Amino acid sequence: MEGFMVALLIWTLISPTSSSNSKAWPTHTVCREGNLEVFYQSCDPLQDFGFSADQCSKHLKPKLNIRFGMILREDIKELFLDIALFTKGSSILNFSYPICEEDLPKFSFCGRRKGEQIYYAGPINNPGFEIFEGEYQVLLELYNENRSTVACANATIICS
Repeated sequence: MEGFMVALLIWTLISPTSSSNSKAWPTHTVCREGNLEVFYQSCDPLQDFGFSADQCSKHLKPKLNIRFGMILREDIKELFLDIALFTKGSSILNFSYPICEEDLPKFSFCGRRKGEQIYYAGPINNPGFEIFEGEYQVLLELYNENRSTVACANATIICS
């Protein structure tokens, strides 16, 4: 019986179905309320991360409370965020924002080193706006001063 269990375990680990599914990170739901659904998947092949938002409304308030956590694979002396927003295959917004600058750290995790955990729970300032009906794809990328990826995600927003 023990030999059968070992053989089953080995078959499970090397079967094509198992290995092809393990290449993608799971899809995480940020929120699903009323007419709004937001979910994301890490596009970094080596690491997943956690993200959630307290608000799930078509009317995004100027101060949004979020939670974000991960273990760093890169030092973050400086940290930048790029956001690209698409709908129906067309780009409608590209935005870059410095999160941590060497002379102007905005968050307590600025300056953390590879292997350390970062966790942020609190408000982020954003322009309040309404999310219009439609389906949107968002590419988010966090990268450091060496342009090394710290985290990246493909997100989908569905508003009906």
